[in-house]
Amino acid sequence: MVSPIPTSVKNIWEKWNLRGFVLLSLSLQTILILGAPFRKRSPSLFVTLVIWSSYLLADWAANFAIGLIANSQGDNPFAPNPNNTGHFNSDLLAFWAPFLLLHLGGPDTITAFALEDNTLWLRHLFGLVFQVIAAVYVFIQSFPKNKLWLPTVLLFLAGIIKYAERTRALYLASLDNFKESMIKKPDPGPNYAKLMEEYSSKKDAKLPTHIELTAERSKDSRTTTYVVDPGDMEHNIALVRHAFHFFNIFKGLIVDLIFSFHERFESRVFFHDRTAEDAFKLVAIELNFIYEALFTKVVVVHSKKGYICRAISFSAVCTALVCFQKIEKHDFHEFDVGITYILLFGALALDSIAVFMLIFSDWTVAAVKKSCQDSCLANILKRYITLKQSWWFVAENANPYLERCRQLLFRRWYESVSIFNLIHYSLKECPKPSPNIFDYFFMACIEIIYLMGLKDLRDKIKYRRSKPLKKELWKFIFDQLRRKSMLADDPETARRISSARGDWILQDSDWNNSKDCRKLLRYVVDVEFDQSILLWHIATEFCYNLDMDPKVQEKESYKAAAVSTEIEHCKILSDYMVYLLVMQPTMMSTVAGIGQIRFRDTCAEAIKFFSRRELGPEVSQKEACERILEVNTDVQPVAVKGDRSKSVLFDACILAKELMTLDEKKWKLMSEVWVELLAYAAGHCRANDHVQLLSKGGELVTFVWLVMAHFGIGEQFLINEGHARAKLIVGK
Repeated sequence: MVSPIPTSVKNIWEKWNLRGFVLLSLSLQTILILGAPFRKRSPSLFVTLVIWSSYLLADWAANFAIGLIANSQGDNPFAPNPNNTGHFNSDLLAFWAPFLLLHLGGPDTITAFALEDNTLWLRHLFGLVFQVIAAVYVFIQSFPKNKLWLPTVLLFLAGIIKYAERTRALYLASLDNFKESMIKKPDPGPNYAKLMEEYSSKKDAKLPTHIELTAERSKDSRTTTYVVDPGDMEHNIALVRHAFHFFNIFKGLIVDLIFSFHERFESRVFFHDRTAEDAFKLVAIELNFIYEALFTKVVVVHSKKGYICRAISFSAVCTALVCFQKIEKHDFHEFDVGITYILLFGALALDSIAVFMLIFSDWTVAAVKKSCQDSCLANILKRYITLKQSWWFVAENANPYLERCRQLLFRRWYESVSIFNLIHYSLKECPKPSPNIFDYFFMACIEIIYLMGLKDLRDKIKYRRSKPLKKELWKFIFDQLRRKSMLADDPETARRISSARGDWILQDSDWNNSKDCRKLLRYVVDVEFDQSILLWHIATEFCYNLDMDPKVQEKESYKAAAVSTEIEHCKILSDYMVYLLVMQPTMMSTVAGIGQIRFRDTCAEAIKFFSRRELGPEVSQKEACERILEVNTDVQPVAVKGDRSKSVLFDACILAKELMTLDEKKWKLMSEVWVELLAYAAGHCRANDHVQLLSKGGELVTFVWLVMAHFGIGEQFLINEGHARAKLIVGK
């Protein structure tokens, strides 16, 4: 029977398969160690795809190569050397096997692509055992004449250390073990049985006895309040140290731990005294610590045992390179010697990069003691930390190209806000009034995309945009949260603030005195959260397009100048919240209800409205908004349409008309409502969803989540101190 695969192709495969997969494995490790940090700096789908595919292929390529090596024992897949004595094949095979163990250990910059990968630590432990057995089998097969046994043993040692590091990193980052490491020792409390025995004996002896409770401060609260030295917020080393202190406390948020009264009090006092810019720096560093603790090897490496293991591993690779250099190689094929040198220098380069990252990391900076802040090493680290600062703090005369490179290589997160606009989306999705042949072709392509289930991906690529997070917007959000946190002294108030989604602003603030504002309550209290987001988003869009009309601006220029910042805040927060609702459905699933259905119904009604009036993709959003506002809305939409469709398009139209009666005051009101909606989403999304977003560039909502926790806004705190000691008082 004729083989469907030509003999020449088979020969090429047999000759190059092992060589190719060994080099592929090294290439994937290089991509991961250099590219993995970019996923916390960019939400780009291309970056995510490259890292994801490299992460999956890396283990597969190394495992497959080890299988090829084991299968090749006794064969000769390489071209023979005229000077061959018959043993070079086994020696090189045995020498290449531990390189693949090194590769299976993975780079320091990524151990888990997603949080769920950490739960697979047991699988990696079994993988370690079986891969070591396979590599040892290959090594034993090369005896008794293996002249590369010493460098092979050294690389075995380095490979086992690397693989064990990865397995332990996954174990420590799995949420069950992460929570276990955070739980404090059990506290049995006062000896109730002994006290009651003494109480009963005194009563039996007819002695006047009673129990008296006296307040007792907890062990934690007996300590001195957290101290901040003057100038610490301007010192990069001290800034990282303070962030590390609060990271060690508030990493419990990830596993839903309850924080003590003292921890809440300490954090509130500290952050109430900080500026918005300082708080932003601290939170950015904290979130970086959380990302590295859960997605990299950093916790394992930054320990005494980690330093020792890393020194042994690095020394073993260096020694193996020296040993191989000194061994006579005339029995080996020249090309295979070249591959071996590539593997050795590649391993050395990857380890050198890892050591560099180990030294120049936030964890190393956090370990610098206060007394050593002005040392030579500390000054070098301080300069390096400066490279990671936000673009807010960069000098205006900085070179734009160098600044762009700095941001791409060193920033801690994306530093931008993703936005999505419903009216813009609906207009662009409208069919053209007079389509041509190319339009029909594109419509056919879109239908194919929809049939393949790629609609959401296509929408995210086409319609998601981003804007830099400006300092003024962050300051506005921070000041709003700080003002509310000052009222959150009792449990009920703290709970109400964390549960407010616009009603606190409309009921419990200065806006409550306005009759017009009280009428707006039904748009936040009587509707679901996802419905509230869509209502206020569309109403904001209507008001924005009308107020940004050049004729209106010219007529009321004093108003435009006074409220321009508030308008910008509203616009960005409005588009950002809809982006979270539509394009981060996993994160918003706990609070969004039927948000996806309501969004699609609203878009369908908008597209139908625009199509009937021949408003196509080329029409401006301003004109589209004006045409919708022209519709008579004296009768509530639900009274006409019923509740079959979940669209809120014309409900938002009614809301917009009510907001317009407030004139320029509406922008201040809307901006405060949007911050409250953002805070509600931040506080009620699952913690692991916040953490997962850190590996996709980070999100503003995650910053808000952590700031709220620092301000003591939420339900994860013990508001009261709750410690008391019972004393048995015996009267005379």
